[in-house]
Amino acid sequence: MRANLVCGTLCLTFFAGIRVAPAKDWFTGPDGVSTGAGTREAPWDLASALAGRKEIAPGDTVWVSGGICKGKFEVKLAGKEGAPIHVRAVLGERATILDSGIVVVDPATYVWLWDLEIAGSVPVEKRETKQTGSSPGDLPGADGLNIYAGKGCKFIHLTIHDNVKGGMSWWLNSTDGEIHGCIVYGNGWRAPDRGHGHCLYTQNKDGVKTVSACIFSVPYDGQYTMHAYGSSRAFIDNFLIEDNIAYERGPFLVGGGSPSHGIRVLRNYLHGIDMRIGYGAQNEDCEVRDNIVARGRISIEKFKKVVDEGNVRELPARKAILIPSKYDPARAHVAVYNGAKAPAVDLDVAKLLKKGERFRLLAPRDLWGKSVLEGTCSGPTISIPMTGEFAAFVLLKERKAP
Repeated sequence: MRANLVCGTLCLTFFAGIRVAPAKDWFTGPDGVSTGAGTREAPWDLASALAGRKEIAPGDTVWVSGGICKGKFEVKLAGKEGAPIHVRAVLGERATILDSGIVVVDPATYVWLWDLEIAGSVPVEKRETKQTGSSPGDLPGADGLNIYAGKGCKFIHLTIHDNVKGGMSWWLNSTDGEIHGCIVYGNGWRAPDRGHGHCLYTQNKDGVKTVSACIFSVPYDGQYTMHAYGSSRAFIDNFLIEDNIAYERGPFLVGGGSPSHGIRVLRNYLHGIDMRIGYGAQNEDCEVRDNIVARGRISIEKFKKVVDEGNVRELPARKAILIPSKYDPARAHVAVYNGAKAPAVDLDVAKLLKKGERFRLLAPRDLWGKSVLEGTCSGPTISIPMTGEFAAFVLLKERKAP
């Protein structure tokens, strides 16, 4: 079992005569307590572990057992470059942060959050207020994930949904990080002026922020899927935004009131929404390449230097795209365009599956539910069942037993 759990654990090594201690596995869970031993049998509570227990060192992994955790969750763990601290759901277990959200604050650095579910329990139809603006006082509830600090942090395969006050926010003091493979849907609220709370609200100045291989959708008109935006006093610089899927509603925006530079938007797959690069300011440079935007527009506004190549602005008749995870060889996201209204579209799975390997195809909003399709791979393609002109999926390869 331990072979399944260990993620990047280091062996004893010697360098220049100095002995380096092995990384450790610690355990937390819904029934854990701060006075526990941090073992599988006597876990810590999640809040005290995230707050920076002194036992947790760079390179260690904090495993989160399945179940529901509630409370105040502030991440203050400090890893190092080349030895991040991993906080990860135990493989095969559903670890849920409910109605609480997670906040990443100083002195957090080089922390990787994996595989957690960050969810709210208030149904979409009950999230309405008569107050306008971004901070209504009559809607109790948490954001999904707020990232205020941390160099080199990564947020991998998080499922963030149905949080009253929004999905993810990622601010200036967090640098050189990545959001990868997250599924963000159903967050936010409706006000008299419009829907509020976006999939991702972000700004950046120094270093590069990477947003990759995510699946985004929002429930209300007026919300945004990608909202890299700010006023004339904010910074929208140095973004790499690639291989994301966004659909249903909510513009995909990168731009603000101050000049932007270093914007790269590559191989994103949109349906029914617009891609807007630039917003108001006279900007410097952008690269917008190989995106598919069906039933929407691509606008690139006021850039001095533009690369606009390979972008498709029409609905493909039959096209399925596999987006393998960079961090898990058993996972990929899938976007399927079906302008021909065919009952199925073939997907090339050679980058994920070999002949004889079993797989499951799941709806992004039902990762722990019934498969849309499952079986054994018999060749380089599988046939994806379709009922409309667009769909997104999660494709999982069955893991081998240790």
